[in-house]
Amino acid sequence: MNTLKQANMNSLPERHQFILSKLKKEGKVNVLELCEELNVSSVTIRKDLKLLEDKQLLFRTHGGGTLINPYTTDRHVNEKEKIRAGEKMEIGAWAASLVEPNDCIIIASGTTVLSLARNIRPKGNLTVITAALNVAMELNHHPSIEVLVLGGILRKSSSSATGNYAEKILDDFSCSKLFLGVDGIDIEFGLTTTNVTEAQLNRKMIAVAQKTIVLADSSKFGKRGFGRICGLEDVEQIITDKGISDHMVEKLKGLGIEVTIV
Repeated sequence: MNTLKQANMNSLPERHQFILSKLKKEGKVNVLELCEELNVSSVTIRKDLKLLEDKQLLFRTHGGGTLINPYTTDRHVNEKEKIRAGEKMEIGAWAASLVEPNDCIIIASGTTVLSLARNIRPKGNLTVITAALNVAMELNHHPSIEVLVLGGILRKSSSSATGNYAEKILDDFSCSKLFLGVDGIDIEFGLTTTNVTEAQLNRKMIAVAQKTIVLADSSKFGKRGFGRICGLEDVEQIITDKGISDHMVEKLKGLGIEVTIV
């Protein structure tokens, strides 16, 4: 292993150079790994990360650091729809190919799953359960698609329903697939969104679906929203774009997740 410990270099500038080089290569660093590689205490590493964050060279996270701001902010769906629109459309088109004849699926809220709805060309009948009004309206013109819209409190920024009533309705259903949009994907923390009540509804959707398929552009990796949906052990497949790092792909596949890059 090519570490400062072996090279017998352990001054503060050399440690910082090592940390930044590792960050550039892997996208994130872990405190415990750095302790071992640099042969210093966790207190020293945390101080190093704090100094580097003060210089705006990284963002500290739970147990480490990253080059990308890990915390997402809530934005209106109309604003989010314009961000990485091309990537979202390609992700949605690929996801649409997974919809089978006479399927029964759940489509959660978000602009990437809206791209899925826009690409669905049903073969036979299709039943879609959704809390997202924009998804429901997009599918409404298909004569062979039956849309069941979950009721509840309307979350204005996402134009989707949340709350106990929406969750309770799902008790009566079992679906083959859930197509889930998220605001953040973190290896340690799992899937997140910026709203707690939406996260709770997403958990219920996962519970009643046989397979959970996450649709997320590459900017979502390494980020965290306020509301935790679930750990990555509850995910079977992630569809994303070519911007995802090789390191992240390896981590996800190591967890048994099928990764589709479009």
